[in-house]
Amino acid sequence: MYAKQYEITLPADYDMGIIRDRVARGGHVLDDRAGLGLKAYVIRERGVDDSPVNQYAPFYLWHGTGEMARFLVGGGGFQNIVRDFGRPTVHHWTGIACHAGPARSARPLAASRRLTPVPVDADPDRTGLGLSELVEREVEDLRELARRDGVHTAALAVDPHHWQLLRFVLWAESSAADEQATERYRVLHLSAPGLAELPEGSAW
Repeated sequence: MYAKQYEITLPADYDMGIIRDRVARGGHVLDDRAGLGLKAYVIRERGVDDSPVNQYAPFYLWHGTGEMARFLVGGGGFQNIVRDFGRPTVHHWTGIACHAGPARSARPLAASRRLTPVPVDADPDRTGLGLSELVEREVEDLRELARRDGVHTAALAVDPHHWQLLRFVLWAESSAADEQATERYRVLHLSAPGLAELPEGSAW
């Protein structure tokens, strides 16, 4: 499992109805895309949920790298983003765990993201296992979170280049007020052709 997201930050006075119309017209295109676990078409709006920006920031969970690469550089769809907005930086993370929540059958309307740096001193005992122990705690926290009412899907992934952990949660209605999110989004559409095949629990 691989997580991917790009963020298109828009002007403060941008009409976000343009993005809503874009997703309404084209969001269904990936509803049957091979290799795709899910794509959440998410936005942030300036002044909503404490967002300082207007932003279009689609989030993906892919089963493997082949279809993800085809989407990005093989003419599989990303060319439309490049054509209309220029080429954004694409962030990607290796999947660690994924859980279905009690609201898996609902259409998610909200999402939350938490990005946290892995501490430089993540191995204080000098055993080499400090990182593993940290990740296991995060996996357990994710498991507990995924049991909460309103959770559709919860995923955990790692960026081993910048040593950063990602927690991304889809919610049926709104993200929990006590969720320690660094960003909160509204979900305009969910394409989920391979949702049922995403790993349940740890990816190993």
